[in-house]
Amino acid sequence: MKRLILLLVLLFTLSACNNFTTNVYEPEIPVTVIGKEAKKTEHSAITKVKASTTSDFLTKDKDGLSVWDFETAYAMCVTALSDYYKAIWNGSDIHLDSYFDNKNLKQYMQQKINSQHHLFLKNKLTDNAVTGLDIGVEQVEFNNEGDFFYLKLVGSVKKEIGSFAEPTEFLIQSLNGNLVIVDWYSSGKDSYDSFARGESQIINRPNIWNEIEWLEKNNLITN
Repeated sequence: MKRLILLLVLLFTLSACNNFTTNVYEPEIPVTVIGKEAKKTEHSAITKVKASTTSDFLTKDKDGLSVWDFETAYAMCVTALSDYYKAIWNGSDIHLDSYFDNKNLKQYMQQKINSQHHLFLKNKLTDNAVTGLDIGVEQVEFNNEGDFFYLKLVGSVKKEIGSFAEPTEFLIQSLNGNLVIVDWYSSGKDSYDSFARGESQIINRPNIWNEIEWLEKNNLITN
């Protein structure tokens, strides 16, 4: 397979309301493009927060995904992580339709959020709310043959008392000109995903949430 290394610079900083801040590092990110060389397109829940919509995460070219969509894909993952951690710790709303289209993955994410939030409530941990999130990029790949981005991000989650770090892997595709998350796997110690899906998973199958045999084998379909 032909590989091309590109340097993309992140020029944006994301922030959310209600004193919840998301700080984005601004390194030069090496993006590995797998497959044919990419061609540049001609187009260069307590506290409620404003919901993102799929129209916030549009591809440069409505006809498909390209390496030039990296910044938007990254921004979507950062926003999704922010909403996720606020949902499980602070009880905030999260609008899954802003990030996901696959009904099986949305169902799994809702179960994951509910399970985590109820666990923290049961153990009286929700008083120690999440106040901020720093995001570091560990790995980025663009698979030109499979038309998806792979991102591995490490979030440092700041709380009122203390903090913790957790790596999360994403697969991103384009659907009718909108970016969508087609897989999400958090591999932190004792993470929900490691128990439900198994440890040390290789995240490289963008169609995995449509694979009925895999879903049934891992008891990921409830209805």
